[in-house]
Amino acid sequence: MNTVKEMLEIKGREVWSIEASRSVYQAIEMMEEMGVGALTVLDDTRLAGIVSERDFARKVILKNKSSTETSVADIMTRDVVTVGEETTIDRCMSLMSQKKIRHLPVMDGETPVGMITVGDLLKVTIKEQSTTIEELESYIMDETGGEG
Repeated sequence: MNTVKEMLEIKGREVWSIEASRSVYQAIEMMEEMGVGALTVLDDTRLAGIVSERDFARKVILKNKSSTETSVADIMTRDVVTVGEETTIDRCMSLMSQKKIRHLPVMDGETPVGMITVGDLLKVTIKEQSTTIEELESYIMDETGGEG
């Protein structure tokens, strides 16, 4: 697996979104319901930002704000790092590491078509390493007649 497109074909393309005018409480409620750590914030179908559990912890809880009275627009990240479907998995890992982010919206123009997480990348890496190990073990067994 080399590209985001290949990953999304396996993982799925669901993108959970919320409007910037909604309350942070509603965003956290939606994240819990959907089992995700971040939501894209849309202005119609265009990406306006991203809001995460980390935003909630740092910009609401630590600042002693009310989650029901604070809007998503007040805490969302507006300068969102995104990727396209042809972006390589290695590039995604590099971006997430450099930018210290955990979620990468996948875009088709200005519309989100998927979301890649650190966990997704970890799963791919572990699967590829396991496959490589199995292939090497098989090769060694074949070369040594099973006496590896």
